[in-house]
Amino acid sequence: MDKRYFGTDGIRGRVGEFPITPDFMLRLGWSAGRVLSDCSASKQVLIGKDTRISNYMFESALQAGLSAAGINIQLLGPMPTPAIAYLTRALQANAGIVISASHNPHYDNGIKFFSTAGRKLDDETELAIEAAIEEPLTTVASRRLGKAYRMVDAPGRYIEFCKHSVPFGTRLDDFKLVVDCANGAGYQVAPAVFRELGAKVDCLGVAPDGLNINVDCGSLHLGRLQQAVVNSGADAGIALDGDGDRVIMVDESGAVLDGDELLWVIARDRQRQGTLRGPVVGTVMTNLGLEQALGALGVALLRAKVGDRYVLEMLLEHHGAVGGESSGHIICLDRTSTGDGIVSALQVLHCMSASRQPLSRLREGMTKLPQHMVSVPVARRLDPFEVPAIVTAVREIETELGKHGRVLLRSSGTEPVVRVMIEGQDRQRVQRLTEQLAARVAEALPAYRPPPIDFELSEG
Repeated sequence: MDKRYFGTDGIRGRVGEFPITPDFMLRLGWSAGRVLSDCSASKQVLIGKDTRISNYMFESALQAGLSAAGINIQLLGPMPTPAIAYLTRALQANAGIVISASHNPHYDNGIKFFSTAGRKLDDETELAIEAAIEEPLTTVASRRLGKAYRMVDAPGRYIEFCKHSVPFGTRLDDFKLVVDCANGAGYQVAPAVFRELGAKVDCLGVAPDGLNINVDCGSLHLGRLQQAVVNSGADAGIALDGDGDRVIMVDESGAVLDGDELLWVIARDRQRQGTLRGPVVGTVMTNLGLEQALGALGVALLRAKVGDRYVLEMLLEHHGAVGGESSGHIICLDRTSTGDGIVSALQVLHCMSASRQPLSRLREGMTKLPQHMVSVPVARRLDPFEVPAIVTAVREIETELGKHGRVLLRSSGTEPVVRVMIEGQDRQRVQRLTEQLAARVAEALPAYRPPPIDFELSEG
């Protein structure tokens, strides 16, 4: 069956537009409580969130729905998505709920669920929740209503977990770091993790006001971080996204390392140590240069569909431990159960510490092929290959590229856009062909243009 509400990364949309509304969240909390109540004897669900203003509203709605279903609630406050995954597993809760739209602007929001094992819900469970949403909402007897508690020690628990993701005795006393928390969920815990391991930390993006999450900061906007690293003479820069499950890093010269390059650093270090098990898993977007570099080491790269849940599924299927996406979702299954920006950054910093080499040296050995991607707004989610004009355009460009490049079109699972990406040997040619194909896709598909948003950012 096709899912009506759940996409590749939970339920996401524009605040105030169905299904990202308070009444739907009430029903979602109730239906999730009904379905997930059989997963654990605890009758307990954790709720965490990022820093966008609408989270107060949606947290209350979810809490009411869960209580009506007889589920107790632990409120974690602003915490990274992987922190909710870890705490759900550690406390053996029925589920963990994250209220976040990740790297999207404040006027978007969404819901992610984690199972009692700290992993994304499977399709069967998501379909069961969707089916329950359509049922009449009932309330358990008063004596069975769920209670809500605030977990005041949640940040400390997660900080200790992150610190223990690197070998005992690892210290960062010789490092100066710049950490950009995107005015998002990691703004409290991320600097604390690195400082408690001894690093000197300068911070960016740690003054959330409900509206400024991901605004000119974080993993999608690296200019300020690059400048700060160079100006301060830092050893590295670390950029999280709004919910803390992605990381992009900057070396001491200000050069950017995306998810493919971070995956190279981590996988090669594990391979040298003899601790890398199974293949490395990327996605259809992963740069061909990573596949070639790993192949030279005798390490296979498998490609999953875009989405960290699919990377995780393939890792589990093939008994792998390390995988990720170009966007910075890095999964180290030998350390945690899901993508974690802080944990992934710590793996890279451990490589730097153990090898006594700067990040600019650790990235060597992998040569990325030029890629160019354009996001084309569309009115609704659809398969672009269902449109004959687009199929023809793709075939023409594939013929021109021959064996020296590849074309990728896919409908985003989190935004109303079609991603158009071309990879090849010549940067200018790749960019020209991508823009050409994107224009033909835009001509063939109806576009979605959201109305302008009027808001003011505080100066505080």
